[in-house]
Amino acid sequence: MSKTQESTQKPLNEKGLGNVSNFTRDNQKSLTFIVAAVVVMIAVYVLYQKLYLAPREVTASTQMRVAQESWAKKDWDKAIKGDAGYPGFEKIISEYSNTKAANLAHYYLGIAYLNKGEYNKAIENLNDYSGNDNMFAAEALGATGDAYVELKDYQNAASYFKKAVDKAGNDFLSPLYLKKLGLTYEAANNKEGAVDAYKSIKKDYPTSTEAQSIDAYIARVEAKL
Repeated sequence: MSKTQESTQKPLNEKGLGNVSNFTRDNQKSLTFIVAAVVVMIAVYVLYQKLYLAPREVTASTQMRVAQESWAKKDWDKAIKGDAGYPGFEKIISEYSNTKAANLAHYYLGIAYLNKGEYNKAIENLNDYSGNDNMFAAEALGATGDAYVELKDYQNAASYFKKAVDKAGNDFLSPLYLKKLGLTYEAANNKEGAVDAYKSIKKDYPTSTEAQSIDAYIARVEAKL
């Protein structure tokens, strides 16, 4: 390398390092502020969880006990509105939002409204429920499908039954929702879809309760094709 090249490159490198050093020095206060802000945010979140949300969670779960008992007895009005000084699921959702109890209350409330024939309210609450448990989540999707069937909205009903089949992923609920899917397709005059749903039960869930009589359903629809 020539002396000319050395004298040209060295000042450039020194200048580059100087820029980095200057940037760090000039922005040191800003960087310190950002780190401090992040630490404060984490501390606030932890305190929020422990001092605010956790006690509310316990209170909400305790308050919801009577509503759950009414729900189990199929006393839908008491489950929804409450009884004997205890709130129903509606009040749990209103007063204890952002808790797991309020989230679960959406599921209970949706099923209660479905049984009362208030299908739009059922759909609204079931869609507001967000659960990690596949059984509860699948039942919420399936119940939403039931509500849409009652509203004769077969397209949405079929969509939710499909989701319920996939979410359940077991030999108990999946064939049940496949059968409901087939019946929904029949109601919508989609005979091919109905046959496919029924045959899926026979193929994928041959030991299920639904499979025991599914040949009759397949034959009935195929006779109309």
